[in-house]
Amino acid sequence: MNSTLLAKELKSNAFVAIIIFAVLGMYIACIVMMFDPSLGESLNMMMDSMPELFAAFGMGTQATTLLDFMLNYLYGFLLTVFPFVLILIMANKLMVRYLDRGTMSYLLATPNSRVRVALTLAGAMMIVLALLMVLTTAAEIACAELMFPGDLDIPGLFRANVGLFCLWTFLAGMCFFSACAFSNAGAALWVGGGAGIAFFLMQMVAKVGDKLAFLDKVNPLAMFDSYGLATSDASAYAGSAILLALGIALFALAIGVFNRRDLSI
Repeated sequence: MNSTLLAKELKSNAFVAIIIFAVLGMYIACIVMMFDPSLGESLNMMMDSMPELFAAFGMGTQATTLLDFMLNYLYGFLLTVFPFVLILIMANKLMVRYLDRGTMSYLLATPNSRVRVALTLAGAMMIVLALLMVLTTAAEIACAELMFPGDLDIPGLFRANVGLFCLWTFLAGMCFFSACAFSNAGAALWVGGGAGIAFFLMQMVAKVGDKLAFLDKVNPLAMFDSYGLATSDASAYAGSAILLALGIALFALAIGVFNRRDLSI
C-alpha cells in the first residue's frame, strides 16, 4: 500500500466516521441505560402487542441479561445499518468520486500500480471500519461497566463483535466491488448499495411472518447470528467465517477488475 495515499484517505474519511460513531455511541448509552427490570417488562409488553414491528427491526427477542438486551436492541438494526451508511459514503469518496471526476489519472500517474492504488483505497476503508469497531466495543463496555458493573458478559460481546465485523467486511467488499466494476457513477455506487438495502429489507420481511421466512435462506446477512456467537455456537462461527471469506473475495475481485478495466481517463 502507499502510505501517503493511505494517510490522506484516512484523514478524508475521519470526520464522517466520527459522526457515525457519535450517533452509535448515543444509541449505545441509551440502550444500556434502558436495561432496567421494570422498563424491561414494559418493553416486553410493547413487543407482545407489536411483535411484527419489533421483529422487523431485529428486536423480537425478550432479553433477560444485559448482553442479550444489547444484542436485541443494537445488533439487529443500529449496528448494521449505520455502518452500512458509512461504507456507502466511503465507497463513493474512495473510488467512485475519483473515477467520476477523472482525478484517478493523477493517482495512476504516480509510480504506483493500479493494484497498489486499489489495495490502498480498500485498506483505508477496512482500517476505518476496524477503528469504528474498536471504538464501538469500548463504548459498549464503558457504558455497561459504568451503569451495571459486572453484569456484562464481555467475552460474549467480543465474540458477537468479531462476527459483526465479518458482516461489515462483506458489505464493504460488496460496495467496493460495485465501485470498481461499473463506469457509470450511479451504478458504481448503487448496485452495491442497492443490493445491501435489498438484503436488509429481505431480512426485515422474513422476520415478520413465516410465509416469507424462506428469504433468510438466500440472504447472506442471515449468516450473522449475534446470539449464537455470544454463546459460542458452531454454526454461528461458520456463518461469520463465510461472511469474512466472501468479503475478502469481493475485495480481491474488485482489485482484479480495477486492474483490468478501461478507465478512459
